[in-house]
Amino acid sequence: MLYNKWTYEASYRWGQEKLIAAEVPDAALDARLLLEWCCGTDRNTLFVHGDREVSEEEFGNYQSAITRRQGRVPLQQITGVQEFMGLTFEVNENVLVPRQDTEILVEEVLRNLHDGMRILDLCTGSGCILLSLLHYSNDCTGIGTDISMEALQTAQRNAENILRVSTERERPDVVFRHGDLFQSLSGEEKFDIIVSNPPYIKSDVIEMLMPEVKTYEPRMALDGGEDGLFFYRQIVTQAGRYLYSGGMLFMEIGYDQGKEVSCLMEAAGFTQVEIFQDYGGKDRVVQGVWSSHSFG
Repeated sequence: MLYNKWTYEASYRWGQEKLIAAEVPDAALDARLLLEWCCGTDRNTLFVHGDREVSEEEFGNYQSAITRRQGRVPLQQITGVQEFMGLTFEVNENVLVPRQDTEILVEEVLRNLHDGMRILDLCTGSGCILLSLLHYSNDCTGIGTDISMEALQTAQRNAENILRVSTERERPDVVFRHGDLFQSLSGEEKFDIIVSNPPYIKSDVIEMLMPEVKTYEPRMALDGGEDGLFFYRQIVTQAGRYLYSGGMLFMEIGYDQGKEVSCLMEAAGFTQVEIFQDYGGKDRVVQGVWSSHSFG
């Protein structure tokens, strides 16, 4: 479309109509957020300065962004950022977009996190879980592991941005390692807390997901095997080797996996196993305590 001195409000209406026609979810919201991103404005601009003229460059960028969103590229991959736990994380096609449900996992860990603890984050992705825990605690240290080198590079950039600008105290000690689950750890390393949001979607369900997820998010971060429990089995059977006695394991789960994952943890020797729900009342987090006497 040719540029013809579009106003801010007219540009928004155009973008909204394009997204509605493409049956994009939350079309009105996404049209506004993309316009704000292209123009460097905020949500008040539409209501207070709707007659503001949009420059040719801004409108061209907006057209490109709307076209990508019409193709169901996730909003966050277009803007390159996502808010999580009150912090701004870089996201891209190599990592899952942090979701509000995962904040439940972080909040449950924070209830049990004390100064100076050592944290292991398996399948760290963007690093949003580990970096949020370090940001909201004192003198804790952490290691994040992932099988994707590209994901680890994203996590490292997030660490440099978030931990540098978010605190005046000495930067927390955080290290990212390349490897599958515990693969990059030595047998002598121990942690107070292990946390993970592993792949947990059944393989045959992935093709039924929204295009934003099945097409544009990394499949290796989604696919939990035939029954969705592959990584839980791997984690619970190995976690005890890396936990201090009394240490805790926290994992995000699918809404229908609470009972199965709880049983796996109990069978592996974890005690005080509990399930926590998300804001929609669905099972979302399983946690348990490790006793050194449990590991045979």
